[in-house]
Amino acid sequence: MELEALLNYPRALPAMPRAVSDLLAEMNKDDPSPKRVGELIGRDPALTTRVLRLSNSAFFRVSRKIGSADEAVALLGMTHVRSLVMAAALGGSFKSVPGIDLKQFWRYSLQAADIAKSLAGLLHQNQGNAFTAGLIHAIGILVMHIAMPDRMEPLDFSTPPLDLNRAAAERAMLGYTYAEVGAGMAEKWQFPEEMVSALSNQFSPFEGDAYDPLAGLLHLASWRARAQELQLDDNGLAATFPDMVGLTLGLDLDSVLGKDPSEWSFSQALGAFMD
Repeated sequence: MELEALLNYPRALPAMPRAVSDLLAEMNKDDPSPKRVGELIGRDPALTTRVLRLSNSAFFRVSRKIGSADEAVALLGMTHVRSLVMAAALGGSFKSVPGIDLKQFWRYSLQAADIAKSLAGLLHQNQGNAFTAGLIHAIGILVMHIAMPDRMEPLDFSTPPLDLNRAAAERAMLGYTYAEVGAGMAEKWQFPEEMVSALSNQFSPFEGDAYDPLAGLLHLASWRARAQELQLDDNGLAATFPDMVGLTLGLDLDSVLGKDPSEWSFSQALGAFMD
């Protein structure tokens, strides 16, 4: 299936929920109302539950338990709440995907999000955008499996979805990768242009005309999360580290490993995606 056909395949791309559309419209205003944002989240019980689970997870290390959408907005700020709303909406959009272990997929995605957020803090970039981009950077894998399960099955057998060489295998078979698919979905969901660009450039963030630091963070974060899923030892980490991307960002292997999550399993946050 060609990329354009895939992005227009009706069953592959979930529609943005109305509650999320209304929320993004409010949060995209020059002066969004925290009270209005809290009200809009509260109108959707499932969305509220997911946002609160993520708010109280290890990502944000809040000093007390957040019990309502209003508290989440007050304590975390609009940028992080925007990230949580997008994450929660995606969590509710993919209930079953042929050939994909969703628990592993979301655990991996949460790992990448946490690492991207930490690296963004180190480089003085927007941590909310980095978190969201890390969380959705591989969403194209789910879309491809929904639209083309028969084509994905042999590819999964030879090069599993979280293999370090997965993108190269997809490009060889299809002419595109999950990065372009994810960027196309993010564009349809009206994600910020910066995030769409980062998703699209995540494999080659500094090649050709591209200079995309957020894409570079995604590249390093996804490498580290995949290495964790593959249980690479010290030699494996050193051999596979994307040193040219790291060099461009001023990050070496030790500085990236120094941003490892304190909890790799993310058991509490996974509830926002698996229920």
